[in-house]
Amino acid sequence: MAIAGFLLQIFAATMLLLFAVRLVRTGIERRFGSLFQKVLVGHNNPVLAGGAGLGLAVIIQSSAAVALLLTGFAAAGMVPFGIALAGVLGADLGSALVIQILSVDLSWLQPVLLAAGGWMYLKADRSNVRLIGRILLGVAFILISLQFLRDAVDPIRNSAFLPAVAGYLANDYVTAFIVGAALAFVMHSSVAAILMCVTLVQVGALPFEAGLSLVLGANLGSALIPIWLTRDLSVGPRRIPVANAMVRGSAAFVLLLALNLSGMAASLMIAGPGQSLVLAHIGFNALVAVLFIGFASTLERPLTLLMPQKAEETDPLEQFRRPLSPLVDAGDAQAAVAMSSVRQELLQMVTQIERMFRPVLDLYEQDDADAIAALWQQDDLVNDQLDEIRKFVARMPHKKMSKDETKAARGLVEYAIRLEAAGDIVSQRLTRIIQRKHSERAQFSTTGWNELADLHGEILKSFALARHVLLVDDLECARRLVLEKAEVKRMERASRKAHLRRLEKGTSESFQSSDLHLETLRAMRDLHGHVSAVAYPRLYKSGQILETRLVVEMETEDADPT
Repeated sequence: MAIAGFLLQIFAATMLLLFAVRLVRTGIERRFGSLFQKVLVGHNNPVLAGGAGLGLAVIIQSSAAVALLLTGFAAAGMVPFGIALAGVLGADLGSALVIQILSVDLSWLQPVLLAAGGWMYLKADRSNVRLIGRILLGVAFILISLQFLRDAVDPIRNSAFLPAVAGYLANDYVTAFIVGAALAFVMHSSVAAILMCVTLVQVGALPFEAGLSLVLGANLGSALIPIWLTRDLSVGPRRIPVANAMVRGSAAFVLLLALNLSGMAASLMIAGPGQSLVLAHIGFNALVAVLFIGFASTLERPLTLLMPQKAEETDPLEQFRRPLSPLVDAGDAQAAVAMSSVRQELLQMVTQIERMFRPVLDLYEQDDADAIAALWQQDDLVNDQLDEIRKFVARMPHKKMSKDETKAARGLVEYAIRLEAAGDIVSQRLTRIIQRKHSERAQFSTTGWNELADLHGEILKSFALARHVLLVDDLECARRLVLEKAEVKRMERASRKAHLRRLEKGTSESFQSSDLHLETLRAMRDLHGHVSAVAYPRLYKSGQILETRLVVEMETEDADPT
């Protein structure tokens, strides 16, 4: 019975740890996600790319998340193989540094984080403040879960069960290596897996040698996570996580054999067992980063030979082609099935608009006629999607549909029209502004450019929310999307006022680019309004929003006063 209780407490502590790590990571991604592309993309120096990956991994607390971001950017052609791999190797070291931060006894900080984070999350009106509260709560839950884990292990430390398992893992280092790899992969978090190992070693539940084998295995397991999560991408970008796993996994296994066959594993315990394990983990990832970051680009050729790209994947316009349309057999499908098909097509439209909007600021900086032509081609795809949705809804069996179903179908068509208008904003309004900027050789002021970049990043966050509302009709996300719309309007208004103040002060760049700045603000605001329109039917349906902000109808001047 004691073993069952022990396993239940370990499982509970593990689940809380996983939840806390995810809470922190998602909070940071939602709050600062728009900055990640700026930090990770645009580095031609592998050392700078490695440093950027390290910094983001410390912030996000996940090397796998940084690996996924870089793989996605590589799939979009934003970053080459060598630079992406250097960033992933740097992220592995950053994730190791997170272990050092979280392994320190910070129990005194728990009530402060809980109080501040809880108040910000529950009481704040602005979404950004709530996200910061979410992050603080996640850090507090990590500390609580680690204390929970220590308390769970303490009663059974001197039993016959735990020493037997610990002794077996200490003697069979290969099995311990495999267990560590499986643990990190199943938990989908190297931070959580290694923190658990460090905690068990700290309280004496595992010997240092067994913990070292588990941690080395966890390095392999965490490198396998991005491979699994990117399995649906084309061959080219998948080479990046595969290269990282080959480098990191082989280095971990070689070090495992070297330490255990030479009997030098115990010599790494230069401090307390737990702290020594953390330092060994940091040292291993630092060694891999130093040895391979500078030569990351040279691994592209052997990976290309190992994972050749299929002939049909070599088309450079492949990233602009959308999947097979779900809009088939509207007349024979049930209303619910037909509506689901329309939603799937709208999801593809939202993704297409995001793909068009994401590189806009790069085009402001670089005069690239081919990229603008590619945007026009993508807008043609959006127009085709709108036509297909209109035809599909027209073929739906309206006589068999209820009034609510007919109204919902009409609402989806209206949203498709809004998305087509959003595509026109990118392909027509913004590209015209871009062409004017380059033809006039205009320059934005540093402050003005930063305002546009912040607004661009804020709008990018809304695409994922729009897709979520479409997919699951989530009320909370619909509310957040409308709140984001208010935030975008606030940012647009603040930038416009700041720009006018710069004109009053005579800033030369502001005079030169005044019309361009104001037109870009309006275009971005209008685009966001179209994308966020998906939230309103859900909010109207639940009574969360009114048709008009006016409280009472105003009497007209020519109304009869009597």
